[in-house]
Amino acid sequence: MPSEQNHNLRIAIVFIVTGSAFAAACNILAKIAQSDLLGEPLHPLQVSQGRFLFAFLIISSFTIIRRPKFTKPNLPVHVFRTFCGYSGVSLMFTAAALIPISDATALGFLNPIFGLFFAIPILKEKVGKLRWLATVIGFVGAMILIRPTNSTFDPGAIFAVVAALSIGLELVLIKFLTGKEKTVQILLINNAIGLTISTLVMINFWAPPTMMQWILLAGIGIFMITTQTCNIYALRNADASFIVPFTFSTLIFVSIYDYLIFSSYPDYISVLGAAVIISGVGLIAWQEIKKHKKIA
Repeated sequence: MPSEQNHNLRIAIVFIVTGSAFAAACNILAKIAQSDLLGEPLHPLQVSQGRFLFAFLIISSFTIIRRPKFTKPNLPVHVFRTFCGYSGVSLMFTAAALIPISDATALGFLNPIFGLFFAIPILKEKVGKLRWLATVIGFVGAMILIRPTNSTFDPGAIFAVVAALSIGLELVLIKFLTGKEKTVQILLINNAIGLTISTLVMINFWAPPTMMQWILLAGIGIFMITTQTCNIYALRNADASFIVPFTFSTLIFVSIYDYLIFSSYPDYISVLGAAVIISGVGLIAWQEIKKHKKIA
């Protein structure tokens, strides 16, 4: 039994680290799409719509070919989860265009902390003093990265924080759905609803992409659905508290990509803010892992 559990944990690690690499690549491609490197910059809402379009084409094609059996879906949860995911992705793409990608990614590490708040009413989880301390630490890190001054906040960083809030809520809803529905069903419904919402919202901002921008949007869709799939399989093989620390690898991947493509180095404020956020989330993970070991 212990060897089987260790095997599942190793599988979860492979999935979550792979998903982190693709998530980082997705954010980099979104930043390129919103720059003038391949033509007129695309609006963040158009980039988000392109992500859902190509992700839906992939998962619907897979469904037609494989014809998996579906169960009755919880549509209200799916709709709310998709709205949160769409809002989070769109805001994160916007943040990636306005601030260093490493800052946007580090602020994304607030997801588990926001998820903590939402897990209380949705999953009926109890929260101890250590979790609340970790929450405070995480917000301190966020304030460092936001770089507040006497007159203003960096709007890109604020977008990233709100994106983290939306995605944190989405993570709780995904965990709720994974115990009741198949992976393919979750992905198909999510991307179908997401494509509908993003298309309606994007109509007034649409501009004809260049051929290279179409290829870029296809890449974003492929990378995003790969990330979603990896995350779902990771959650099926291990507790979320075990998985969370490995998502920190996203910042490593995104820093590498950002340097290779944009020659961008994170400054000391970015490193400090990211370190504080990682400390807060790591504290939550450490507590949950200890609790899991005692139960085992």
